[in-house]
Amino acid sequence: MDPYGRIDEFSDILNELYDEIPDEYFKDLNLGIIIEEEVKIHPEAKNNDLYILGEYQVDILGKKIRIYYGSFMETYGNYDHVSLKHKVRETLLHELLHHRETLSGYKDLVVEDEEFIKNYKNHKF
Repeated sequence: MDPYGRIDEFSDILNELYDEIPDEYFKDLNLGIIIEEEVKIHPEAKNNDLYILGEYQVDILGKKIRIYYGSFMETYGNYDHVSLKHKVRETLLHELLHHRETLSGYKDLVVEDEEFIKNYKNHKF
């Protein structure tokens, strides 16, 4: 059961965004984009106040992006469709950049994410 009542809308948003992005960005993303219904809290969260909206993952089966619907609803559940789509787009593009960097051997975004967590822990953002 969907406690937020927006899973179909959320899925439609991701499908719309997928259609907007050129195919080459999805090259070698063999496990695709997965919507997880859970709320995912970052392990470094101080008071369960840092939600993970999306993750790029590589494992023995391949490469995938997980988008956490529950985390989006906890963070942006009061947003209208257009504003929610904007936030989902930001997250999807962020995770696709992780994918593209992994394919090319770069880690600039990993370093940027680590810096964000460091600043979060030190309250400097």
